[in-house]
Amino acid sequence: MLWHHETIQSVPGGQPALENVQTLHEQLHTLARLVLMKEPAGGIIAPTDYDSVIAKYQEFMQSLRRLERAFAAAAAGLDTLTGLRSRAGLLEDLMREHNRYLRNGNGFCVAMMDIDHFKSINDTHGHDAGDRVLMTVANHIIRLLRPFDDAYRVGGEEFLLCIKETDTDGARSVLERLRNALEKLPVPLPSDHRIRVTASFGFIMSAKNLEPEAMMRKADQALYKAKNEGRNRVVASEDIPES
Repeated sequence: MLWHHETIQSVPGGQPALENVQTLHEQLHTLARLVLMKEPAGGIIAPTDYDSVIAKYQEFMQSLRRLERAFAAAAAGLDTLTGLRSRAGLLEDLMREHNRYLRNGNGFCVAMMDIDHFKSINDTHGHDAGDRVLMTVANHIIRLLRPFDDAYRVGGEEFLLCIKETDTDGARSVLERLRNALEKLPVPLPSDHRIRVTASFGFIMSAKNLEPEAMMRKADQALYKAKNEGRNRVVASEDIPES
């Protein structure tokens, strides 16, 4: 039962597929014990009892394979290093949020985030340290964003954040909180050293005439302005004068 205690019980409850695997696993163990109890030590197990155990085992393995395929499908759109969503499906997700905004009027924000001086981290400390920074920053993003907000890794050290059901002040507050907390976060490196990193942000609020690709371009322009102004800051697209 070690597999059950260390694997299944470590997953939050309320997952029907996992609960089914757990039930089948317990039934398999119970059936095997009952069959062994019927026979004296060293006795021969009856063919019908053997077949019933094998049938339950096969049912259990089929359930595991279905669960494996489900997890593989869910993970297909995830960045393997950070666990954040990848670019796959990004535009479709943003278009879905844009259509929701058109229906109910609840605004959302698209923000581009870039780790400052990331190349120098790789050059100075090595790519393993760079990977550690990316993983730490990703965990930081997941921890501070709300459960229904979305985060994507869209480039080497660049992330896209979709902050939902908010206005300009609310979006800026979320991003400033993220920026400020990241600035104070020491990142442990494989060499037992710790470094501090900062990030720059550019964001744009939803508008009826702005589709996702345009929002991404404007957020990227705001990010470029944040980098040019000294990094480690949040810039809104509305802060950029129209050319």
